[in-house]
Amino acid sequence: MFTVSVVAILVALLFAILRAIKGPTIFDRVLAGNAVGTLAILLLAAIGFLTERPEFLDIGLTYGLLNLIGTLAVLKFFRHGDLAYDVDEDEMG
Repeated sequence: MFTVSVVAILVALLFAILRAIKGPTIFDRVLAGNAVGTLAILLLAAIGFLTERPEFLDIGLTYGLLNLIGTLAVLKFFRHGDLAYDVDEDEMG
């Protein structure tokens, strides 16, 4: 059963990578990148279960946090053109 789920995750990962390459907009690519991260976490959890190595879940949680921070940073960069954008500077001048 878990082997079938790993294969299904790999197929979904292939489709997400194709969406990241194909686009058509930058937000489609960001969403596909986030989906690749989520599927990688699922793959880590499934492989960790199959190999009886629970420390894979810790790696998956860490990767999930990095995926969230990375996605927010990319979206902020595309919206403001700079990661150091400050709202207070925009209001002052």
